[in-house]
Amino acid sequence: MKITRNEVPPTARLAFLPKFFEARLMMRAEAMVYDQAGIMSADYNGGLWTFYTLSNGGFYLAPETDKRFTVYVPGNDYEGEVSADAFGVIVTLFVLGSLVWIDDEALREKFSDHYHQLRDYAKDHDEAGAIFRAID
Repeated sequence: MKITRNEVPPTARLAFLPKFFEARLMMRAEAMVYDQAGIMSADYNGGLWTFYTLSNGGFYLAPETDKRFTVYVPGNDYEGEVSADAFGVIVTLFVLGSLVWIDDEALREKFSDHYHQLRDYAKDHDEAGAIFRAID
């Protein structure tokens, strides 16, 4: 069954970060998303982000723009251009991958589950090839 996404409406945005990152980590995690975006793309200079939930229980954030981003991943030498949506998937996967090293075992499991839920969604993304090369 294909995993689908739903955009979080403005009225539900305040509940999004605490739901997926926990109240005690939500500010840190949000900052990690924006920092990671800046690290991965010189094209990123801030702006609004759209929040998405996935039908399999996952989520991701993506810049709210039509522009494309040149992405460079120093760890694997990936370089390519992707849509804002694919960029958001990549950035969110990197942040979730970092959060699985947190000291709290229950949160490690939660973030690992969310990583795999988003990765499963990415398999059917129009830019799956670029996403998987970036996270390889």
